[in-house]
Amino acid sequence: MSDSKVENGTAARPYIGGQAVLEGVMMRSPSSFAVAVRRADGSICIRERPVTTGPSKWAKVPLVRGMATLVESLKLGSEALKFSAELYEKDLDAAEKAATKAGGALSSLTLPLKAFGLALANLFTRADAEPAGGGGGEDEGRAPNTGAIMTIVAVVFLIALPQLLAWGASSLFHLELDLRSAKFQLLTGFFKLVVVLGYLSIIRRVPEIRRVFQYHGAEHKTISTYEAGDALLVQNARKQTTLHPRCGTTFLVMTVLVSIIVWTVLGPLLPKVGGPKLVEQLAFIAMKIPFLPVLAGITFEIQRFTAKYCLTGPLKVLLYPGFLVQKITTIEPDDDQLEIALASMRATIWREQVGVDKALPAGPAEVLAFPSYASLVEAEAIRAA
Repeated sequence: MSDSKVENGTAARPYIGGQAVLEGVMMRSPSSFAVAVRRADGSICIRERPVTTGPSKWAKVPLVRGMATLVESLKLGSEALKFSAELYEKDLDAAEKAATKAGGALSSLTLPLKAFGLALANLFTRADAEPAGGGGGEDEGRAPNTGAIMTIVAVVFLIALPQLLAWGASSLFHLELDLRSAKFQLLTGFFKLVVVLGYLSIIRRVPEIRRVFQYHGAEHKTISTYEAGDALLVQNARKQTTLHPRCGTTFLVMTVLVSIIVWTVLGPLLPKVGGPKLVEQLAFIAMKIPFLPVLAGITFEIQRFTAKYCLTGPLKVLLYPGFLVQKITTIEPDDDQLEIALASMRATIWREQVGVDKALPAGPAEVLAFPSYASLVEAEAIRAA
């Protein structure tokens, strides 16, 4: 599917996806990429640039397009996270200097730990757009390698840890389940759900990550406001739900469920490795790793189907597992956080409109600062005039 829809004979607006970052929200459309961040003084800083690459040749290939979209999403997420972390660090340094000067000290996590925690949370705080090609830009090569982190996280949280827990449970309760058996794979699937839900519930309690989850909710509310065709106003966004069918949380939950089904079927077909039990476990983990892109591709196609055909009627039940977990990864935002998500959406839409209507040439990323959301809206009106 292309990035725009056709309704009633006319081209509809493009899909827009997003992601929560440190004190901010990123939005992404086929032609635009924008990140809005709330500074410690209450001002809003926006980094906006065009997407400079054309549609990917993989954008319409079933199964493959899912992995291509995920890779692009991780690249853009890395860039957005880097920008928000830089501003957050500046504000944190200023606050620490002020606290030291006043004779006090800040009780807070260090920035690297926060950024790493957010990089993990990044898996769960996206509402993905349809595949639209690469996200190439001037800072892509300098963005932190979040993709590598995500690969490690996927292997540890979705393969290694659940399998080792299943092995431990099988030994503890003397079940003596064969590693390749369907029963062992179902037990591994159970621990996958335990690990994912447990991890999300734990990081939700970290104050900084809790705020990210609030921005996640603001992102969803803003995208729903846009998709409903309502004016991008705080009062309109406030009425929307924090749940969205194209969320990264839903993608993760679907991936877990798909992996349970796939490995229950394929597990008995994999070759048996001799030797010590630990060697057998590690070999089985290694055999699963190459299948991660396949699972991502299958999950993408399922999520694409459910987001298009299961929004109403009895098939909506297929969205419920993802929605239930989104109750953990999204928290009701305040109006200030809604303003940030709306600011990011406005910047993204501006590039879409101006870039298409006036053939605006691709240039370097533009960074703008506004003392308030009201001043941003006013400046937008002046620029449009």
